[in-house]
Amino acid sequence: MSNVVVVGAQWGDEGKGKLVDWLSLRADVVVRFQGGHNAGHTLVINGKTYKLSLLPSGIVREGKLSVIGNGVVVDPWALMAEIEKLRGQGATITPDNLKVAENAVLILPLHRELDGLREDAADGGVKIGTTRRGIGPAYEDKIGRRAIRVCDLADAGMLGRKVDGLLAHHNALRRGFGAEPVNREDLLQQLAEIGKQVLPYAAPVWRELDEARRHGKRILFEGAQGSLLDVDHGTYPFVTSSNTMAGSAAAGSGLGPGSLGYVLGIVKAYTTRVGEGPFPTELTDEIGQWLGEKGHEFGVVTGRKRRCGWFDAVLVRQSVKLNGIHGIALTKLDVLDGLKELKICTGYEVNGRQLDYLPASMGEQAAAKPIYETLEGWSETTRGARSWADLPATAVKYVRRVEELIGAPVALLSTSPERDDTILMKDPFED
Repeated sequence: MSNVVVVGAQWGDEGKGKLVDWLSLRADVVVRFQGGHNAGHTLVINGKTYKLSLLPSGIVREGKLSVIGNGVVVDPWALMAEIEKLRGQGATITPDNLKVAENAVLILPLHRELDGLREDAADGGVKIGTTRRGIGPAYEDKIGRRAIRVCDLADAGMLGRKVDGLLAHHNALRRGFGAEPVNREDLLQQLAEIGKQVLPYAAPVWRELDEARRHGKRILFEGAQGSLLDVDHGTYPFVTSSNTMAGSAAAGSGLGPGSLGYVLGIVKAYTTRVGEGPFPTELTDEIGQWLGEKGHEFGVVTGRKRRCGWFDAVLVRQSVKLNGIHGIALTKLDVLDGLKELKICTGYEVNGRQLDYLPASMGEQAAAKPIYETLEGWSETTRGARSWADLPATAVKYVRRVEELIGAPVALLSTSPERDDTILMKDPFED
């Protein structure tokens, strides 16, 4: 029996929600270990759609413990709003089945405001295309050792001192943008009110997880965004503000790396990304439009339209190596139904050189031109297939070629948003 880490192996939006929900049926504990409420998962269960952005996917399953780890930055107002929304859909959420790391950093209104001020002032500079939810500024304060954490809400005296230190920094920044300073007393009042709602969920989750591990419980670690948005290994600076790689599951939850087990990479059968940044296989023609419309490529949280392109085996192979991925779950194969021919990127031409990886330089990433291999498409449908025998022969060939090029086997194949429309080759929990 193995614990499982689930990570997106592209730029996010790979369909992690369905797969995490599918795996959560086999898990006892589901842990979010990084990111914030700027990423979303859509779950479709018995015809009912749940849209999650901060809560772990296991929260809609009875008998599961859901954990928000210390690697997550938590907007407490967004958290409580999401809890109330899911309760309205019939979910049971209490301090017994949801634990929030007491040492998790809080996203405050001033973080959201700073995010917007920076994006609006980026004309002529590097515009990242953030979701303006305060994720980046909150991580900055964490690294700068001035952040407010969940546990601080329980100590009014210390909270006032920490807020003073935080505002000394933020009000100086706001003056530079011509914005009004943050009112200290208003902020403290807001924190006092939200603290009453959030503190019942606060816990030393590292102890809860260690106990679960020692008792042989199955733990599912759920990442947000995708590997190519990792702050170190992604397409910097067009990345998120946390480490999205599988190794972060240990640091972001409080369990040692020896507890992680099987790493499952979620991979879409084509490529998408949201926001600014390099995208070598992007299609701006009718095929790109086809993929976007057929794949319903709009952000769960923001509603932003996703850029679409051919499958980039170079980037996924890079993710496989960086994450230590044991197997992949290939999603949205059905979106390719009806295309006469398909292309897979197998390398890049960068300033006259051929490369089998994406270089770190921002300039070279922007200059990367895809080298394609063309494969035959299929006219039959793959939607809803639940065995290899249900797939067209050319679809099977496409999947097998993907495996060869990325250096990892397909453990699961998803053929629709429905949880049961999944072909299982390898149960990650039985590693």
